[in-house]
Amino acid sequence: MKPHILLVAVVLSGCGALTRLSEVGRPPTMTPLSDPTREPNYRPITMPMPRPETTPNEANALWRPGSRAFFKDQRAAQVGDIVTVLVTMNDSANLSNATAATRSGTESAGAPNLSGLETLLPKTIVDPSKLFSSSSANSNTGTGQIKRSEAVTLRLAGVVTQVLPNGNLVIAARQEFRVNAELRELQVTGVIRPQDIASDNTVLHDRMAEARISYGGRGQVTDVQSPRWGQQLMDIVLPF
Repeated sequence: MKPHILLVAVVLSGCGALTRLSEVGRPPTMTPLSDPTREPNYRPITMPMPRPETTPNEANALWRPGSRAFFKDQRAAQVGDIVTVLVTMNDSANLSNATAATRSGTESAGAPNLSGLETLLPKTIVDPSKLFSSSSANSNTGTGQIKRSEAVTLRLAGVVTQVLPNGNLVIAARQEFRVNAELRELQVTGVIRPQDIASDNTVLHDRMAEARISYGGRGQVTDVQSPRWGQQLMDIVLPF
């Protein structure tokens, strides 16, 4: 293979163009079902753990340590259990600021009478009283405004992938749905406490630590709205 052809192939594969070219004339391919713990980028997480405490065993007690009810709890508690994540974000921000700075200065110096020494000055100096004179002025104004409004409402089920030593649960939720030629992808990962799981086996996203929420997609509409990979490369490389 010629060097320039090999270079083009490497560039196209690196930016994902080969995958997009393979989907020309067809809708985006959905990701097959798989175990999230077997993905190449999966890494078990470690969190600060409290000191373990031993619980005395009471043979005649009806209450089991760690239980929240006498009957079987239907909420997620073990690896492989399913829990529903509720993402409700309604954030807004409106920031505005203005700055103005003005500075001016004038300096002058002269020697109209210096014990006769002023006569020794060069003839180019016509008026000894105006040997030095300078003035400066500086003015700076700035305005800025940030206005942001976001509203996201999601509801998707995730799988418990890890139970930490203190009982907290690591969950991973992923959902894909395709409408015509546009594929929408939802991903939520994080750490939750069993106590924050409601009786209907749901948990709010604001009760999730180390939350990573992704809502995006790929397809014809996304391709039109995104700049070309060549333009993105030039925006990164060009210093001006």
